[in-house]
Amino acid sequence: KFPTARIKRIMQADEEVGKVAQQTPIAVGKALELFMVQLVRKSAEVAKEKNSKRITAPMLKQAIGSASQWDFLDDIVAKVAEEKEGGKSSRAKAESDSDDDADG
Repeated sequence: KFPTARIKRIMQADEEVGKVAQQTPIAVGKALELFMVQLVRKSAEVAKEKNSKRITAPMLKQAIGSASQWDFLDDIVAKVAEEKEGGKSSRAKAESDSDDDADG
């Protein structure tokens, strides 16, 4: 469940939005919850296909790219790098490289 007070504040941050009925943030919160459940489930499917227990940003990007209903998120995920073969992200590789350097 998402905090209705915060949802209301976000809605009212738009100058074109006047007063917000008490039930509106509750309905928006429920819609947000359903949206998140769908997105997480699809991302989990992608992770399972890759034999991963962790959902990564590239997996989320792949899930978003798999359905036209999420096209509005394309600009946001465009900056996310594609997942490299072998499963290690560039950050994880950099961290393991620095560990090798520390060994001497």
